[in-house]
Amino acid sequence: MKKEWPLWEVFVRSKNGLEHRHFGSLHAADADMALVNARDVYTRRSEGVSIWVVESKHIKASNPEHNGELFEPAQDKVYRHPTFYDLPDEIKHM
Repeated sequence: MKKEWPLWEVFVRSKNGLEHRHFGSLHAADADMALVNARDVYTRRSEGVSIWVVESKHIKASNPEHNGELFEPAQDKVYRHPTFYDLPDEIKHM
């Protein structure tokens, strides 16, 4: 029986960006191979400055059916919203 390589999720930070964005998925034998393959597949035009690869089995996602109970409690904590804070003009990208 042929063993299938694990699935890896690829996140790339572009030259203009401040955060990594999910670019896609690929199969690779290990993290090093996943990183090299991600570079070859997702940054062919030199648009990336950083790549993260994460084996898919290590990602835990919320269930959309439970959005109410997961996200509603944050609504009563208005102090967590950045609108309450005045930031100096020198602070960029906030």
